[in-house]
Amino acid sequence: MDNKYSMVIDYIKREIAEKKLKSGGKLPSIRDISKSMQCNKITVIRAFSQLEREHIVYSVPKSGYYLVSNTKTSKYFSDSGLIDFSSPVPSSGVLLNSEFEHCVSQAIKIYKDEIFYHHDLQGILSLRKIVKKSLQDLQVFTNEDNIFITTGSQQTLFILAKMPFPNGKNCVLAEQPTYPGMLKALELNNVTTLGIRRNADGLNLDELENIFKNGDIKFFYTIPRLHNPTGYSYSAGQKKEIINLAKQHNVYIVEDDYLAELDHNKKADPIFSYDISSKVIYVKSYSKILLPWLRIGIVVLPHPMTNLFRDFKMYSDISSSLLSQGALEIYIKNGMYKKHLKRIKQIYQGRMQAAKKSFDRYLSGLASGYMPDTGYYTCLELPETIRVKTVSDSLKQKKVIITSAEDSFLPAFKKENILRLGMRNVDEDKIEEGIRKISEELARLQKNFQIE
Repeated sequence: MDNKYSMVIDYIKREIAEKKLKSGGKLPSIRDISKSMQCNKITVIRAFSQLEREHIVYSVPKSGYYLVSNTKTSKYFSDSGLIDFSSPVPSSGVLLNSEFEHCVSQAIKIYKDEIFYHHDLQGILSLRKIVKKSLQDLQVFTNEDNIFITTGSQQTLFILAKMPFPNGKNCVLAEQPTYPGMLKALELNNVTTLGIRRNADGLNLDELENIFKNGDIKFFYTIPRLHNPTGYSYSAGQKKEIINLAKQHNVYIVEDDYLAELDHNKKADPIFSYDISSKVIYVKSYSKILLPWLRIGIVVLPHPMTNLFRDFKMYSDISSSLLSQGALEIYIKNGMYKKHLKRIKQIYQGRMQAAKKSFDRYLSGLASGYMPDTGYYTCLELPETIRVKTVSDSLKQKKVIITSAEDSFLPAFKKENILRLGMRNVDEDKIEEGIRKISEELARLQKNFQIE
């Protein structure tokens, strides 16, 4: 039964990909497909219902099923053979199921009279109360008055880069490398940004103290665990030292904990949990864990900063999407979020374990890197003689997409031989093949260099 069900879905998607079905066109009837594929009508109806949930087709009562659009058929046709380590979009196996669609529908019903005039700058109070409770699982204890719902963590970071801080300082310190979106936000706001090198062992704490003391630092931007793009995580001791230095030198910490729920180390608390001086601003994204288009993030602010943040947010977007907030509230409240987290934790742990095995098997001696136990990212440092662009151009011909980590560095720290691998869009069974092809290309380039 399931085999026939999948065959019907694959058949329709193939017809779309080969442009045999046109946008808005009617699909073959349930009876015709049942007859041609030798399956019962219930199986066909199940398959059509799944395609409707994926928003590929829609039904018209007493008429049949029609194609929504085939303008981007490649995303429907899975057998492309592409292995994409560069995409920030998760593969279909990680995406939310129909449960979230039900939450969106419920949110429309609940908030239909408020959608067009709701202007709660801080976010729906009922959602903030639920977020407050869920944050306790991450050892983040706060009050709903200190929580803001934002249009994704990128908006949070942009506002923090732009607004003045109570310490009256002007510069920002960022780990090197770091999240490119933070560097761009700082650049667009003309903020003087200093860097500090981070590796698998953490930071040079003496250097950190010197910069805090003499660098006019208003805040230090850090991703303590499952770092983007390296995958590094700080130890508890390092986190405590960082917050102690911040307190001592009146520096704020912007803690980007975007993948907190994926961390399998139950003893790995955020820097926020060690803060007794109100120096940590805790930033979290729901977009990364749920859906990229959801654009929901939260920030926990020290009380003296809430009014100023509210003012800056007001002139950014007035209020974040009420529909998205309402859907997220229902999703968390009904236990769906925890169930989703359990599923994706297993998926990303499996992917990273596959990457670890493949790295040891194929890349030892060709590149150096750190493979975390879970998360989205890791970086490979190639030999100085090899540039990522050279590798990338060649691998495209083999249907493997990689990218450089250049945009994760400030100019003074930039390297052209750092390769970033993202696991969001690569299923576990494709990781070994992709890393094997990368190793083959590195070996070829290294051999050619030695000959020259």
